[in-house]
Amino acid sequence: MQKRVLSLALAAVLVLSLTACGSKNTDGSSSGSQEASVGVAVQAAEVTLNDISTENKVSGKVVADSEHTIMVGVSAKCTAVYVEAGDLVQAGEKICTLDLASTLASYNAANITYASAVQSYQDQTAIFDEQIRLAQNNVDNLKALFEIGAASQLEIDQAQLSLQQAIAGRASTLAQLEAGMQSYKSNVEQLTTVLQDVDAAGNVIAPASGTLVSLSAVENGYVSPSMPVAVIDGAEQMKVQVSVSEALVPKLSIGDQVDVAVSAAGQNFTGIIRSVEQAANVQTKLYTVTITVPADTSGLLSGMFADVTFHTDTSANTVVVPTEAILTNGNVQYVFVVENGDTARYVEVTTGLTGNGVTEVTSGLAAGEQLVTVGQSYLSDGDAVRVVSGED
Repeated sequence: MQKRVLSLALAAVLVLSLTACGSKNTDGSSSGSQEASVGVAVQAAEVTLNDISTENKVSGKVVADSEHTIMVGVSAKCTAVYVEAGDLVQAGEKICTLDLASTLASYNAANITYASAVQSYQDQTAIFDEQIRLAQNNVDNLKALFEIGAASQLEIDQAQLSLQQAIAGRASTLAQLEAGMQSYKSNVEQLTTVLQDVDAAGNVIAPASGTLVSLSAVENGYVSPSMPVAVIDGAEQMKVQVSVSEALVPKLSIGDQVDVAVSAAGQNFTGIIRSVEQAANVQTKLYTVTITVPADTSGLLSGMFADVTFHTDTSANTVVVPTEAILTNGNVQYVFVVENGDTARYVEVTTGLTGNGVTEVTSGLAAGEQLVTVGQSYLSDGDAVRVVSGED
């Protein structure tokens, strides 16, 4: 027993001796650990210029698509025909060209008139709101002066009458402007229906891929609003329909490309806007957008859910950064950049469009700067940093 205790005591002394010898160098520094790296560890990326567009994501459904009838709501002369009955046509392909110069001019004029009416309504609303605000302030000020004997009740009554007249004038004038605006909007909607499958050059465009089973258009002949210009048999094809708000409708045009994902079929493809209804659903107040599915897309079944992404409001050759790199403090947005490879600098920025995980920066950053993309939440202006890779 005494030998065992003695052995344990000698072992403990030996461990302490080795620890003491290995923990200090001759200058007193530790030899068992490396010197800690200086600065906050961050990841950074060079700021570059790219294109960005606002992404509007909407859910819809796959719908069976059997036959497509192309109608033009006016009589027009056909100046060129590009296909024959029996041909296989692709979505977006030109079928014929019609002389629709006057109708297109009327459509453009109607759009301009409607836009002008909307702007006038908004301008008048702002003017009346300011008049009412000033009139209300005048009433309040006179009441305050009345309390100290510096204004009369007659002055207050006159000010209140002016306020009531301003409110009544606003309601009457805006009601007239709104009536005119709705009339102009109706004209635009009617002309849009007439030109549903026609582009800005008067070309009749195939709304979907399929077999052209009939064609009434003849070069130098006339098409009639009572007879289809063409009928396309889209058997075995599908289409996607989504409902969008009135705010998105003006930004969509026939022929625009959209991204479509149908997860149930494992399909992701680019579709083409075939039509945008100009009248909202009575119950939902939403507008139906129909999207053509490429002919080579398989596995889709009617009723499957589809996620559609519309790309609008594009900015080209602009500063685009990861959205997560931008921090917010109240109304201020800011980022950190790395200067001289080892110092964090606080930079306030203004932002523009937002896309899928990225944001446009309209001021504050320039191409070539090193933007902190990971670790920025732990930084203050002037902090020492060390840039590491994602594996560190």
